[in-house]
This record gives sequence, structure tokens and C-alpha cells, in this order.
Amino acid sequence: MKLYKKIHLLLFMLVLTMTIPSWAQDITVHDPVMIKQKDTYYLYCTGQGISVFSSKDMKNWNPEPAVFKEKPVWVDSVVPDFKNHIWAPDISFHNNTYYLYYSVSAFAKNTSAIAVATNTTLNSKDPAYKWVDHGIVIQSIPNRDMWNAIDPNLTFDENNTPWLAFGSFWDGLKMVKLNPDLKSLAQPEEWFTISKRKRTFELADTNPGDGALEAPFIFKKNGYYYQFLSWDLCCRGEKSTYKVVVGRSKSITGPYVDKDGKLLNEGGGTLLIQGNENWYGAGHNSTYTFDGKDYIVFHAYETKNNGRPKLEIKELKWDANLWPIVQ
Repeated sequence: MKLYKKIHLLLFMLVLTMTIPSWAQDITVHDPVMIKQKDTYYLYCTGQGISVFSSKDMKNWNPEPAVFKEKPVWVDSVVPDFKNHIWAPDISFHNNTYYLYYSVSAFAKNTSAIAVATNTTLNSKDPAYKWVDHGIVIQSIPNRDMWNAIDPNLTFDENNTPWLAFGSFWDGLKMVKLNPDLKSLAQPEEWFTISKRKRTFELADTNPGDGALEAPFIFKKNGYYYQFLSWDLCCRGEKSTYKVVVGRSKSITGPYVDKDGKLLNEGGGTLLIQGNENWYGAGHNSTYTFDGKDYIVFHAYETKNNGRPKLEIKELKWDANLWPIVQ
């Protein structure tokens, strides 16, 4: 009888380990972006050295090595005493190379920089796997710039010209043209404001301000460039008010308008995702097409878990007027 019970217990434990994943979608993330290499999805997000996860099905996620074991050597010159907690990466594949843009910043200051690293593979077990850091692409400096160099997103226009969208608070979200190497700004520089909210005039330039918006993500679809962005406040647990709004344009540099025709650089934005009984707030999205389906990826502050930021992946549909709908 004892032997029978022991065998039964061992069989039960074997089934349990087969049916319960070691790392499920119930993972804590901030600012997730995703890409697919062969049959594997890779998720990059804010964290120590940039947090990384992998999955075969977008549901069961396994931790991968951080991109940077040590902080990049140049970082302390931008943010003194930086602790290697890197913000808001963006991952792209171009000309057989993976480009990973990322942000370093002091919290609530535009003492910030966006940099880029490259790799030829995302599989950490591949002998060719090695992230090469190329340093700063763009930097913001307090009392000089009324914009913030964080939350990058790389997009190519219809002529395959690269553009970097980015920004948070201050005087709105920006877009700037890059050189074909994707590591530097094109000359002469071309800048555009692609979204903006009203800012109280009396505030000091060093103050982020009350025009709460950030994290632009440009997605080409249906003959339009759709700009997804986040409004209001992140990173405050149960006090988070994050939400996602959207606008679109026929030109990558805008002007972007919402469903009502209001310009995004004059406070416009059509609400797409917001908090409910399950989430205090949700935002900082990225948007992709995988195997013929469109997805929106974001983090949401879960009510039942005291506002823990959790990964959410939803299928994106389109209405009769070609505006996105979250399923």
C-alpha cells in the first residue's frame, strides 16, 4: 500500500509539472515590447539591465538573461550614480540585425538619454548571441530642452526612412529622423511634435508639468500610421490612472487626428484602453502583427494584487472606419 501511494504521488507530481508552466503570463512587467524570432516570442521591458522573457505561445513566459549585466559605461555621464534600472526598451529587426533602443533617466526629470544596442540573434543559447551597445542616439538636458528623451519607438515610413518617436510630459511627444545606420540623427535635423496636452504656463521648465502623456508607438495599417500613446499617471499602484488613446495620420510625421478630427498635438486622442474593476490603470503599449493577427501589448495595474503591474496581451480588431478595437 505504501509503495502504491508513493507511485501515485510521483505520477501526480509528474502530471503537475507537465501541466503547470514554470512561468505563466502572470508576470510583473513595465513597458513591454515584443518580437518573434522563428517560433519564439521575446518580451523586453523596464528592469535591471532590461528584463527579458521568452515564450512559444505568448502565454507561458520564461525568464531570460538581462541585456546588460553591468550598466553601459557612458550612463553615469548622463545620470550620476545610475543603478542599471533601464526604462522602456523598443525592439526592431532591420537588415538582419536586431535593434534595441532603451532609456536611462532620473525619475521625474528630463535628465535622460535614448541609446541603442544591436544583436544578430535573440536566442541567448546561440553562440552568436551578443549585445553590442552603440551609446547615445539622443539626449535631453534640463533647462535646455522642453522634451524628455525616454520611451523610444522606431518606425519606417513608406520610403523606408527611419524615424524615432519618443517623449514624456513637458512639451509633448516628438519624432525625429534617423540616419540609415539607425544609430544617429539625420542631418539637417528634422523634428516634429506628434502629440501634446495642455501644460500650465507658470510651471518651471524643469517641472514635467501637468500635460500627462508619454510612450508613443507608431503602427502602420490600413493605409494609415496609427499613433498609440498613454495618458495620465503610471507607476503609482492603486493610484495609477494610466490609459491608452489613439490617433492616425496618412503621414508618419502627422498631423495625427482622433475619431472626432481633433489634432493629437492639440490635446486630441480617442480612448482605447482604461482602468476598470480589474485594473486601476493600463498603458504603455506596443502593437504588432503576428501570423496574420494584430495584437496590443501593455501593462496593467491589477486591482486584486494591490496594483501590481501585470502583462496583458489582447487581440486588436478594426471597425468599419478602420479604427482599432481591443477584444
